[in-house]
Amino acid sequence: MVVIGVVWVILLLLLLFAWGTKVRVITAGVMAVISVVCVIVLLFDCYKKKKGENAAGTGSSNIRTSAPEAPNRDNRQNSQPQQWKLKASLQGCEVPMLSKSSPPSAAESPQQLLSASYNSEPPPPSSSSTGGWGPVHSVLDNQLKQSFSTKAFEIEELAEATNGFSEDIGAGGFGYVYKGILSDGNEVAVKCLKEKSRQGDREFLAEIEIISRVHHKHLVSLLGYCVNGNQRMLVYEFVPNKTLDFHLHGKDQPTLDWASRLKIAIGTAKGLAYLHEDCHPKIVHRDIKATNILLDSKFEAKVADFGLAKFFPDTDTHVSTRIIGTFGYLAPEYASTGKLTVKSDVYSFGVTLLELITGCSPFHESRFDLNVSFVDSVRPLLTQAIENGNYDAIVDPRLQKDYNPTEMERMVACANACVRVSALHRPCMSMIVHVLEGLRAMQN
Repeated sequence: MVVIGVVWVILLLLLLFAWGTKVRVITAGVMAVISVVCVIVLLFDCYKKKKGENAAGTGSSNIRTSAPEAPNRDNRQNSQPQQWKLKASLQGCEVPMLSKSSPPSAAESPQQLLSASYNSEPPPPSSSSTGGWGPVHSVLDNQLKQSFSTKAFEIEELAEATNGFSEDIGAGGFGYVYKGILSDGNEVAVKCLKEKSRQGDREFLAEIEIISRVHHKHLVSLLGYCVNGNQRMLVYEFVPNKTLDFHLHGKDQPTLDWASRLKIAIGTAKGLAYLHEDCHPKIVHRDIKATNILLDSKFEAKVADFGLAKFFPDTDTHVSTRIIGTFGYLAPEYASTGKLTVKSDVYSFGVTLLELITGCSPFHESRFDLNVSFVDSVRPLLTQAIENGNYDAIVDPRLQKDYNPTEMERMVACANACVRVSALHRPCMSMIVHVLEGLRAMQN
């Protein structure tokens, strides 16, 4: 292009100072040709540059932007000949609104679901923000270590404590629970969460965040957690006397006496009152039911399973959220609109009180009207019993009328108030505690 420019300048000078007309015509023609050639060359050069930029842009879009594969957890893992790998339980979730997992094959017993295999592959990325596990387990592990002071257990430590995860003491849609003994002699319950359960990484983190911040006699204590590949485990204190559901509805179980039932009701109410009124922000459990109330050797209640619990800002009247919980215990306004308040827990507690009073489960056939829900079938009898002071029609016949009438009157009044259709008219949990303990009367 520089040479062409020099020639064009020379021709321009020749055109200006040439003496003959013929020379000027020839010079002008050559200059015109050169100008056209220059224009063509410039256009072609621009075309090449634009094409090169497009090619560079296309090439950059093919660069892999996904997160790199997770590094090995530590160098010790590579030196281990085997790593405990707990396969996911395939038991369906107990929440009716959620889709159920495929049933387990006949060959997969709890013992066969446990295998010792070396797993050097990183876990696959999650396809959902709420279900399944996160893309890189080391990121989650680091987040936990930075956010919480709760102890991080190694998988080998828990495998040794549970004797290879051999003593299964519970199961559900979340996975399995195993009993273990740590090296310091403390008994623990290891909750092993299955993949794609109702508890994905978000719920796993929420349960650790909530339960690690609360400390109360009537709430189960979290001792630590374990993140290993695609495995998620929570380590709780071991509560030896199983659940309220087991003692009320378990086959061939002795009748739970009235004094124990009242103690369990008061303990559970105190635990919920602490969550609702003493924690800031307050905490809504969202899954209060008989299977989530653990009992110690003295039948003291401990509220468990905070996988669905939710922080509730003090300034909000309600929180709109997806409907999740256990059918039969859900407050009607929450089940129909998804609007969650602390009064949703109050309703669920009221259903639990009805279980303690009647001995019937919301899920099983009862001696009451089977054409309506458990609560609706009992509600008219509650009103009648309160009016005439006779509770024999609703009280568990297995008690054989062996109960304190005054204490029964208080519990019936509390149950009736807790399951009111209007959430605004349900009492707070601290009032329920006072009424059950005989410190005040239930207000209408």
